[in-house]
Amino acid sequence: MLIGLTDLQGGPTPGFYYEIGSIIRHKRYGYRGAVVAVDGCCTASENWYQSNNTQPAKEQPWYHVLVNQSGGLSTYVAQSNLEEDSTGLQIEHPRLSYYFTKFEHGRYELKKVNSYGGCSI
Repeated sequence: MLIGLTDLQGGPTPGFYYEIGSIIRHKRYGYRGAVVAVDGCCTASENWYQSNNTQPAKEQPWYHVLVNQSGGLSTYVAQSNLEEDSTGLQIEHPRLSYYFTKFEHGRYELKKVNSYGGCSI
């Protein structure tokens, strides 16, 4: 189960499409990645948002993603730019073991120690 800030404040839960541990693909750029955290809306600074090439709506879920075969890069992506990855393949990223314990049935299992709290990517 995903816990967003609005859940803790008693507000409505946004419609999350992907869970932590899901493997996704970016619709425009084609890269694959693993979801490590989610925000109910964009929490990045206005400067960062204005420099984003796609500038999707801020009022939708945004995902923190470890990017496959990137040498350790992570990214922050709007839900509207993502689709489910149907390959069933794992990703390669040096920080996978920090967040996840294993890969099963096309997704990663979150380590219990990181189940609650902020994302550090």
